[in-house]
Amino acid sequence: MLLRSDFLDMEHADAAGMARLMAVARDIRSRAWGDIVTYSRKVFIPLTNLCRDQCGYCTFAKQPGTPGAGYLTPEQVMAIAHEGQRLGCKEALFSLGEKPELRYPEARAMLDRLGYASTMDYVIAMSERVLRETTLIPHVNAGTLNLNEVRQLKAVSGSVGLMLENISRRLVGRGMPHYACPDKVPVQRLRTLHMAGVEKIATTTGILIGIGETWAERVDSLLAIAETHREYGHIQEVIVQNFRAKPGTLMASWQEPGMDDMLRTLTLARLLLPADISLQAPPNLADAFERYLDAGINDWGGISPLTADHINPERAWPAINEVARRTARQGLQLQERLTTYPRYLNAPEFLDPAPHAALQAQARADGLAAQQYLAATVINEECTA
Repeated sequence: MLLRSDFLDMEHADAAGMARLMAVARDIRSRAWGDIVTYSRKVFIPLTNLCRDQCGYCTFAKQPGTPGAGYLTPEQVMAIAHEGQRLGCKEALFSLGEKPELRYPEARAMLDRLGYASTMDYVIAMSERVLRETTLIPHVNAGTLNLNEVRQLKAVSGSVGLMLENISRRLVGRGMPHYACPDKVPVQRLRTLHMAGVEKIATTTGILIGIGETWAERVDSLLAIAETHREYGHIQEVIVQNFRAKPGTLMASWQEPGMDDMLRTLTLARLLLPADISLQAPPNLADAFERYLDAGINDWGGISPLTADHINPERAWPAINEVARRTARQGLQLQERLTTYPRYLNAPEFLDPAPHAALQAQARADGLAAQQYLAATVINEECTA
């Protein structure tokens, strides 16, 4: 069994040492996940880009009065969902800024006009409507939550997401990326992950690398996730996401993590995390994304035929046929999954009745998507929004 000290030593492993560690990571993937690498066919629903946090790397969040700032209307939400359904999507990924009404009177006024007491009330209502009126299953990235909010989201979604990003309080200090971001205080995010475990809802989390953290802080962040999962068993996947510098942000001139850094961190994650946690890396944030497979990942995350990656809009989704081709080159096969990972579909305590019924209607015997949209059917797809 590897110890924290062993994971710390990986920072300085030479090329030969990394090759051996990556081989072990691939073996762990093979034993736990076979030769299947998955993705989720989704639409991205950016319910609001208003946010009370101002992370140093973010271009998604906007302030009131700037072009495009505000909330989607219910009609806009449903238009995206219905078009996604027409294109064979299974997942509705709700993404939104955190609690903007607590900071901006304009956000409070917008919610009043929409008829909702809070942003959380609105996302819960829209998730319920998407679940009821379409075949899509919501996955909700709503930020830090209280216990009642977790319970309400479980009733209308297949899973929830909250990036831990990093466990270090140092990153909320002055001059650091999470300064003056009350929802990025690590204890708040860990508390939400714990509450999701208590309420037994399948949860996606992960780390963001390249934002000023040390290797030890990456290790400790992954250890915290692993400990939470061992207690509750609810972490369905962990994302390792590489920071991308964006013009107009405080971190526009920061150096981005290179491929070697990503491979080292992905290998760390596969060796450190329980094997039943899926390991994901976004394919649109690197040109040679197929190399991530060498470090033991088994999932590409959500890929949309309709909507852009609103968090990284400068990076278009790769076409599914290209993802399938590069995956096959590595001796692996691409398969489409649903919002919720297969092992939770047969664990009724993790799903409330409505999302459970919606998932079962679209799942084949092994829990993956019954209707597969892979290379042969999507050769001409492009992201259009």
